[in-house]
Amino acid sequence: MFDTFKNRLEITGTLTTVTALRISKGRSTEPIGSDLPVIKDALGRPLIPGSSFKGALRSRLESFLRGIVGSDRKLVANPAIEDEWSITSQEMKKIKENFQDDRALTAEILKHTDLVSHLFGSPWIASKFQVRDLTVIPDAWFGQYQERDGVAIDRDTETAADGKLYDFQVVPAGTPFEFKAIVENAEPWELGLLTIGLHQFETEQIPLGGGRSRGLGVVKLEIDKMRWVDVENHPEFLLEYLKKLVMGDESAYEDAADYKDEWVQKLIDRLTPKETQSSETLTQTQ
Repeated sequence: MFDTFKNRLEITGTLTTVTALRISKGRSTEPIGSDLPVIKDALGRPLIPGSSFKGALRSRLESFLRGIVGSDRKLVANPAIEDEWSITSQEMKKIKENFQDDRALTAEILKHTDLVSHLFGSPWIASKFQVRDLTVIPDAWFGQYQERDGVAIDRDTETAADGKLYDFQVVPAGTPFEFKAIVENAEPWELGLLTIGLHQFETEQIPLGGGRSRGLGVVKLEIDKMRWVDVENHPEFLLEYLKKLVMGDESAYEDAADYKDEWVQKLIDRLTPKETQSSETLTQTQ
């Protein structure tokens, strides 16, 4: 899947907190400070793990696909439960026994791999989508963490339970983080799937972190650039791309915005049953 370079999509932008954000690193063992501090980098600045962004995006896309194709684990798997993987360990063992040739084995595995795992990866296939940890933009950060109080409610008295008061740390609203992601060797329909997912972040539809039911974690993604290069079956394009890349020439890339509609349509075609496509084609020709 990655033995030959085919294409690359680079996405850069800014992820800004619309409401306060809490991605906790767990309960603190320090004698002073917040009971539940947020994750920070080595300089003490807030950090959003790339895995948190990627996991939230993947979960949303899986929920969309379940609404389209149903709960068939061969199409939409549950990565948290092995029995609900698109290929379980026992099934993988049988596939390996029946296919000895490496290319044939790879093709068979990909044939049975659920749609989201093609892009996001699974225990048997590498991810094509990479998200860097989102670091706060230094010029916009002045150490302004906020502390909030939390309390457990006694269900009998409907008042604060004794000894259950705690505090937690949040990153305030309006904090901007640098966003960088890369996709390599993706199929057009996979890029369509990613385009839909990123649009959910652009429209504030996917919250991050904890406390989401109380309004925390609303974020907004603003994409600055989507740089695209496709050199599949064109070695002369690859040589030109590498030359421009070394020289820092931005013309090495195309603007991926010109391809977004095409990619989304490829996804729709992939999800549309072949008999439906044939019927629509026949109707159009009549």
